[in-house]
Amino acid sequence: MTARKTMTSNTNCELCTTPGGETLWQDNLCRVVYVDDPDYPGFCRVILNRHIKEMSDLQPAERGYLMQVVFAVEEAVRDIMHPDKINLASLGNMTPHIHWHIIPRFRQDRHFPNPIWGESKRESLLQISGISHAQPLKQAISARLDQ
Repeated sequence: MTARKTMTSNTNCELCTTPGGETLWQDNLCRVVYVDDPDYPGFCRVILNRHIKEMSDLQPAERGYLMQVVFAVEEAVRDIMHPDKINLASLGNMTPHIHWHIIPRFRQDRHFPNPIWGESKRESLLQISGISHAQPLKQAISARLDQ
């Protein structure tokens, strides 16, 4: 197997030049950020700290560790938000930098059951907007990852 050449940062990449949200947790490989979206409370991202486009460009140990972080964030979001469903997505079409979306979904959200990037089905009926879930999520994520 040949190693792929990867860049460590890209000045044209939003996720290289900004945190991508409110930082809840980070280490040398990645960070977890809270996405402040009133239509999707509890929405988090796990973002690789280096500019790499594809999961297969990572070493196997890094892939495994990154997914452990994604799963820990999913567990924390489930515990704090009690969603009807969790969506995990790693698209990177608009921002070609490894990042995972952890999106709690509720039957009352704007797009349910469709993806949040699709056509809206209704106005949001969520009654929890305006409340920041960042601090409880930060504590729940840290409890899982800082062991």
